Amino acid sequence: MILEKIHSPEDVRALPKAQLPELCREIRSFLVENVSRTGGHLASNLGAVELTVAIHRVFDTSRDRLVFDVGHQCYVHKALTGRQELFSTLRQFGGLSGFPKPRESVHDAFIAGHASNSVSVALGMARARTLQKQDYHVLALIGDGALSGGLAYEGLNNAGESGEPLIVILNDNGMSINPNVGAMSEHLSRLRSRPAYYHFKKWYRGIFGANPQKKWLYRFNHRVKTALKKSLLPTSSLFEDMGFTYLGPIDGHDLERLCTVLEWAGELHGPVLVHVKTVKGKGYPYAERNPGKFHGVGPFDVETGLPKKSSGESFSSVFGKTLVECAARDQRVCAITAAMEDGTGLTEFARTFPERFFDVAIAEGHAVSMAAGLAAQGMIPVVALYSTFLQRAYDMLIHDVSLQRLHVVLAVDRAGLVGADGETHHGCFDALFLPEIPGFTVYCPANFAEERSMLKEAVFRCDGPAAVRYPRGGEGNFREDTSGPVAVRLREGGDVTLLTYGTLIEQTLAAAELLEQRGIAAEVVKLNQISPLNVELIGDFFGNMKCLLAVEDSFGAGCVGQRVASILAEAGKAPDKLVLKNLCKTYAPEGTVAQLQKMIGLDAGSIAEAAAEAIGK
Repeated sequence: MILEKIHSPEDVRALPKAQLPELCREIRSFLVENVSRTGGHLASNLGAVELTVAIHRVFDTSRDRLVFDVGHQCYVHKALTGRQELFSTLRQFGGLSGFPKPRESVHDAFIAGHASNSVSVALGMARARTLQKQDYHVLALIGDGALSGGLAYEGLNNAGESGEPLIVILNDNGMSINPNVGAMSEHLSRLRSRPAYYHFKKWYRGIFGANPQKKWLYRFNHRVKTALKKSLLPTSSLFEDMGFTYLGPIDGHDLERLCTVLEWAGELHGPVLVHVKTVKGKGYPYAERNPGKFHGVGPFDVETGLPKKSSGESFSSVFGKTLVECAARDQRVCAITAAMEDGTGLTEFARTFPERFFDVAIAEGHAVSMAAGLAAQGMIPVVALYSTFLQRAYDMLIHDVSLQRLHVVLAVDRAGLVGADGETHHGCFDALFLPEIPGFTVYCPANFAEERSMLKEAVFRCDGPAAVRYPRGGEGNFREDTSGPVAVRLREGGDVTLLTYGTLIEQTLAAAELLEQRGIAAEVVKLNQISPLNVELIGDFFGNMKCLLAVEDSFGAGCVGQRVASILAEAGKAPDKLVLKNLCKTYAPEGTVAQLQKMIGLDAGSIAEAAAEAIGK
């Protein structure tokens, strides 16, 4: 096999052209075989095979900087840069990350787990190159989905104006920006990507553009050409108006043509946008027919395309069903998400109430601001976002929602540790920043029953901004609905108080059982909401405590445990000792949630050991 002999991009560049189609076929088989075992992002990588091979044929990513956007389309890149043998560990604890990581390889220029930042990052690298008087190429590989984020246009606008040599490759895998018109458009796009055209354009610009006597002719011809091109290639005018030289659209599966265009782009010494049309899921029929389903998948059967394990009910699906009930009850209820209809459980809502469902693409800040507008006019908007992406809307939460105490409800999905997607996707900040925004009520259900109750309370009984935060996946063994009061005492005990919220109640109750076996009586207190918290709400709830141990899957500074201890101290009930079990300042890697909890010390055994040590037993 050709792929087995590829250990670095040098091997890719050394291959005869005749062997490249077979290499691409082998890469696709390699991807399907490995992702079917580990799970991961499949369809986007299948569509980027020829494009990635072309990049490594033309550029040297050990020196040239390649910035992905989003990074889940980096699997082919990793396979070609010495990491094939690690694919059996893809997205597993201690294994190969599913996103670019500079610590893994010199070929990974930048971490890329969130969308729309590649052009800005690449422009920074290009400017650093110029200031340091160095010589290398800088490329941003951005998908059309990521191009729906406003940050991408901020970067494009500034990059085009800068004049910096920079290549932006737009991987357009079906969500076309602007449909090109007719046979003439296709003919011109093919003409513009031929070597003869490039060489003629370079010669013409040098002869006429640089000659003062002939510059008037160059400007006149340029205006005529631009007018014609805008009528026939509308997409090109968008980018050329920003200051880019536009090349394309190019067939993203024509490897020879891709290499030619990328070589030309590298010679232009200015901002260049290469528009590449690809087929998401190409080469694996099930992924081609349903690229959305195979965007991010768990282990599946290659022959049938079916998952090896049924996903079952989840917090996301329960949220979606409950919100449908809310919308049927009140016509003011509407749903907003940012390119995550299926992931957030809103597919049924979109089908049942299409006029009240809004997918705003990758634009979390816009989603929150639009929700504020809806709420200001009397609607009840529910914004469903993953916790890690909610971070991108922080300013809007303060300025557009909190200042006016608008009734916007956030459904914060994937809160806490999420598992295989790793450090870029864990939801470990929302429990810190949401309670600090004035007026927010933040609910933390521990099971499906509480999620239903708390969502309905947030929608129908809150009169200001509210958030319901819940993890990825299903519920555990704790099924009692204790929603209602701010806090509940689930277990009595005088030696140590264990405090937690959300689904970590599972590990906390199990830790109390382990402590009981050691003769230690542990009180267990569960918070149903982490904001608001004050002396009036919880001051009388806690007695005098020897030790308070707070269990959280968030970072340490400003965590709930610190806030509760401060409130108790204000009431003259400060615990003799405070112990915080959380992530401290550590970004959790890839792995199962159980593995990560064990590593961080949030499993039952570690919690019990910390409690026993804290009280000297």
